[in-house]
Order: sequence, then structure tokens, then C-alpha cells
Amino acid sequence: MGRIPNERDGRDLQERVVQINRVAKVVKGGRRFSFTALVVVGDEVDQVGIGYGKANEVPVAISKAVEDAKKAMFKVPKHHNTVPHEILGVFGAGRVLLKPASPGTGVIAGAGVRAVLELAGIRDILAKSLGTSNPINLVRATEAGLKALRRPEDVAKLRGKTVAEVLPPRARPVVAAATAPENDA
Repeated sequence: MGRIPNERDGRDLQERVVQINRVAKVVKGGRRFSFTALVVVGDEVDQVGIGYGKANEVPVAISKAVEDAKKAMFKVPKHHNTVPHEILGVFGAGRVLLKPASPGTGVIAGAGVRAVLELAGIRDILAKSLGTSNPINLVRATEAGLKALRRPEDVAKLRGKTVAEVLPPRARPVVAAATAPENDA
């Protein structure tokens, strides 16, 4: 198997370790410890992947997780700097609600979900964990939600409408009347 480069489509990949866990296996002579690592890899534009690695040492577990994440990368559909629509991602007992946010909101999310969203290139979003607090299930639920997103162009094409008709109406500025209307009687 060939070596996977640190770039994908010419973009530099960032990696974030979400969780490292020490696992003990009880054997005849005592306990044997190994480590697991949950890692998120992304280009901070529109691609992200999640990997899980196990080894007897932490650095090896992290490198295995990074390789796993690079193999599992996928493209995230976006609308400007947010998600195109609201979605609920589910994985096991983990449920993550992802809602589009107005520009300047930032990423409002917990640690594991935040890592996935930031490395996917999403800058404005509201996220809420509705189920478990297990980081593995939350990260996988976020991944499921992002994979279930549909681009506005695709939805418009399926419905036979324009993109403007599919997107929610923009908030229109309210123009207050300077003076009350006069009645000439």
C-alpha cells in the first residue's frame, strides 16, 4: 500500500486529536495498557475525515488514526460559511443538531463537534448535542449529519425551481416611516 501524502487536492491537511483513551486488558501477570486515539483531519475548506486508531503507545495510535481519517475523507456541502439547512445527525446514542447561523456567529459547539466543523471549513453554525456525551458517538453523529446535507443547487434541480426559491427568505430590512401619514380633510 502506498504512502498517503499530507495534502489532498493540493491543500494542506490539519489534524486535531479529539480524545486519547487508555485501555487496560487484565492478563495473568497483571494489566496490559494500550491507547486509543480519535482524530479529525480536514483542509479547513470543504473536506474532513474522522479516524480511530489503537496501539500500545500514544504516538503510534495517533498516526494510525490520522491514516484512517485520510482514507475516510468526504466533501461537505456548504452555503457561504454555514450549512445549507438544519439537520440532525444520529450515530448510536449520539444525536447532534446542526443549524445554519448568520455571518459572524462563529462555531457554537462542544469540543469534538467543534473540531469536525472547523476542519470542514464551516465558520458560522449552531450545534447542540441531544444524546450522549461520548466524544466518539458525537463526532460520528456530526459526520453522519454532514454527509446527509444536500446542496441548494441539487434540491432546486430536483424540485424544478431556482436556488432562490429553495433557500429560506432573507431577512429584509425594516424601513420605518419617518412621519405618520397625513390626512388632508
